[in-house]
Amino acid sequence: MPEATGSTPSEGTGTVNEPASRERILAAAGALFAERGFDATPTSRIAEHADVPKGLIHYYFRRKQDLLVALVDRLPDERVGADVAVAGDLRGSLRRLVHLLDDRFESSVLLSHLLWREADTHAAVRDALQARFEFVVERFREVIETALAGGSGRAETHTAALLLARAVHHRHSVSRHAPEQAAGDDKLFDEIDFVASALEGRAG
Repeated sequence: MPEATGSTPSEGTGTVNEPASRERILAAAGALFAERGFDATPTSRIAEHADVPKGLIHYYFRRKQDLLVALVDRLPDERVGADVAVAGDLRGSLRRLVHLLDDRFESSVLLSHLLWREADTHAAVRDALQARFEFVVERFREVIETALAGGSGRAETHTAALLLARAVHHRHSVSRHAPEQAAGDDKLFDEIDFVASALEGRAG
């Protein structure tokens, strides 16, 4: 996102609270993009919804697409704490990671749904979602290695991490159409148990 330069626009004799105004603009853009779509939402409507002058939007975001890029940057980063993975407890460790990812998804469900929809037409969004997926793969790999104390082969660990990340990614992407397939779906935990059994057999 380009940095703002120059003086901040103001309306009337009052001054603009810069952080609050920028947050209102992003919140309005996210809500309107999710409701109407990116292309069908003019910046004038965003300004009206955020209760700011239209010029303030262009001060922070020179192009409308820069708003979309800034929303991508607000995605939860899926970082997990060291206490998620417990040595000797692969099933429990994987389940805790999935619950954490579900919680992060639920905290930004509107934004996530918007980005999956806009990924079809905007390369920046596709790149961001791919990076998010790869980060989740890495988290699964780390949890597996910690829980098994490095007892499984590197290739098997990577394959298992990739499969589980794809399962989580799919569940989150389809939940906008079928909420019952999101968090709480026991099928994913059956898959976790199956993968865990296979990995433990390799490590044994």
